[in-house]
Amino acid sequence: MTEHDHGYKRLFSHPEMIRDLLRGFVPADWIADLDFATLEKYPTEFIDDRLHIRRSDVIWRVRWGFEWLYLYILLEFQSGVHRLMAARVFNYLDLLYQDLIRSRQLGRGRRLPMVLPIVLYNGRRRWTAPTDLDTLIQPGPSSLTAYRLQARYVLIDERAYADADLASQRNLVAALFRLENSRGPDTVREVVVALGEWLTNPDQEELRRSFLIWLREGFLKARL
Repeated sequence: MTEHDHGYKRLFSHPEMIRDLLRGFVPADWIADLDFATLEKYPTEFIDDRLHIRRSDVIWRVRWGFEWLYLYILLEFQSGVHRLMAARVFNYLDLLYQDLIRSRQLGRGRRLPMVLPIVLYNGRRRWTAPTDLDTLIQPGPSSLTAYRLQARYVLIDERAYADADLASQRNLVAALFRLENSRGPDTVREVVVALGEWLTNPDQEELRRSFLIWLREGFLKARL
C-alpha cells in the first residue's frame, strides 16, 4: 500500500467523509433514511479459519431508518483495474459475516446485516472489470442458475465526474476528487481555500490534519 493509499484510508476513517461519499455519490433513496450520527467504525482485520490475517480497507456501520438495523459499508480503494474485483469483494463479505457470527453480533432474528460494498477507484485507466460476481462465473446448465453466487459492488470512478459538477457541491469527497482530477495549480488553490473555509470547527481538527497529510505525503509527492 502506497502513501497515497494510506492517506485515503486515513481520510475515510472520518465519519464526515463517509457521510459525504454516500450523500454525494451513491444515488439511492434509502440514503435519506440513514442516521449519520450513528456512524461507527468496524474492525478491518479478520482471522480466517486457517488462522491467516486478512485486512480490508475501511468498514463502517450506520443505523438505517427507524430500526436498529445496521448497514455495513465496506470500502475498497483501487488505483489499478482488477478484473476479479467482484470475487475479492465476495471474499471480504464472507470474512465480515463470519466475524459477525463468531462475535455474536447478529441482529434481530439472528439475521445477517445488509452490506453495501463500495470500490473507490482513482486510477487513470477506465475501469473495465465486471461489478458483479455472476459475470465472472462461466455458463452452466440452466438448472444450476438458482445456485450461482451473487455479489455486486458500487463502483465510484473519480475521473468519471466533470469538474463543474464537483465544484457545485459543498462536499468533502467532491473536493478530494477535484484535487485528484486537477490539471493545474488554480484548481488546487480553489479547493484548498474551500476546504479551509469548510473545516473551521475545533472538532474538525483531525480531519483537517488528515487532509494536510494526504496533500503533503500523497498528492504533492505524486505530482512533483
